[in-house]
Amino acid sequence: MNRQDFRSLALERLEDAQALLRAGRYSGSYYLAGYSVECALKACIAAKTKRGDFPPREARDYYVHDITKLLDIAGLKEARETRARGNPKKARSKPDTVFEAHWTVVKDWTEESRYRSRTQRDAQALLSAIADPRHGECNG
Repeated sequence: MNRQDFRSLALERLEDAQALLRAGRYSGSYYLAGYSVECALKACIAAKTKRGDFPPREARDYYVHDITKLLDIAGLKEARETRARGNPKKARSKPDTVFEAHWTVVKDWTEESRYRSRTQRDAQALLSAIADPRHGECNG
């Protein structure tokens, strides 16, 4: 798969999660919302390769379902931390507390979520965190 494949899949899974939320299928909505973040991060990782393809199977660290690890592999960990606490290099840069609150929700998603029941509140919180156009984790 390449970067564009992952970007498309991320958007498709986000739309699926929103549809499931509207249908009252909260556990599925929660799982697919988190999966959309995983796909978006894998698109970022693929963008770092020569042809925009996802790394080969031999690169085992890339084939994980851990949002925090994927964020680090994508090279976005420092940017996330800087945004959350404010950029000390920029005058009047303030911590983005909404962004950090969203990250707190997003980072708790795991592949194991598919085996757990989730409430409407859980699904809505995750979808709100990643789809917020100003503070979301997937707005690029």
